[in-house]
Amino acid sequence: MRLFQKFLTTTILSVGIASGAMAEEAASADTVLATVNGKEITLGHMIVLTERLPAQYAEIPVADLFEGILDQMIQQEALSAKATISDQRLQLSSDNERRALLATDVLDDISADVVTPEAVKAAYDEFVATNEPTPEFDASHILVETEQEAIDLIAKIEGGADFAFMAQEHSTGPSGPNGGSLGWFGRGAMVPEFDLAVAEMEVGAVSAPVRTQFGWHIIKLNNKRDFPALADMAPQLSEGVRTKAIEKKVADVLEQADVVRNEPTFDLNLIRDQSLVK
Repeated sequence: MRLFQKFLTTTILSVGIASGAMAEEAASADTVLATVNGKEITLGHMIVLTERLPAQYAEIPVADLFEGILDQMIQQEALSAKATISDQRLQLSSDNERRALLATDVLDDISADVVTPEAVKAAYDEFVATNEPTPEFDASHILVETEQEAIDLIAKIEGGADFAFMAQEHSTGPSGPNGGSLGWFGRGAMVPEFDLAVAEMEVGAVSAPVRTQFGWHIIKLNNKRDFPALADMAPQLSEGVRTKAIEKKVADVLEQADVVRNEPTFDLNLIRDQSLVK
C-alpha cells in the first residue's frame, strides 16, 4: 500500500470538496464512485480501505478524506494499466490489493530507472545553484578550566605539538578522547561565543582562548563548506528525484486514462460504515 500512503499524505490536506448541505440519496457498497478505463471504483472499495487506515486519519474531515482516498484509488487504477506483473497474488487479492500491487510495481520500475548516481548529482547541483549557502564547519576543540591553561596549550601547539594529542591529554570535554573532533555542524549548533569564533576563522587556524559557559576552548577549524556534502544529502535527493518521476508518471497516465467521476449524493460518512460491506 505504499502508493496509497505516499499520495494520501502529500495531497489529502490540500484537497477538499464542498461540505455544504446536499440532497442525500441512499447508497450501497455497489454504488459506483468512478470508473477508470472501464474498471469500477465503488463505495464498498472505499469503505474497506478506510477501515484499514491508521487511527490518526480519523481526525481528517470526512470530505477531505473521501476526496483523498478516491483520488488515490483513481491514480492506482490508472497506473495498474501500465503494469507488466504476472503473479498468482493477483488472483488471490481483493480489488483494492490488486490495484495497489500493480500500481506499486509500476512505481518500483520508475524508481529503478530514474534514481541513478547521475540524476542524484544533477539534483545536488541544482540545489546548490538555487539555494543560499548554509555554511558548515568541521572543527576540533580542547576544553580546559582556565584561560592560562588554554594559553599554555596554544603555545605548545604553535611550537609543533599535535592538536589531537593535546586534546586527548588535556581536554575535559567529551570529544577529548576523539582528539577533540566535533565533526560537521552548522551555524547556531554551538553556544554563541563558540559559534562566532568558528565563523570568523580560516581553515587550518587555531583560535585564541574562547570563553563559554563550559570553560575555555581552543578551537581548530579543520574544514568548512557552503553546503552539505552530496553524500549526506543523497537520501533526500534520491527521494526528490523519485517523487518528481512519480508525479510526472501519474499525471501522464491520468491524462491518457478514461476517467469518469460520479458526484456523491449521499452522506460521505458512509465511507466509515462497515455494515455496508458485511
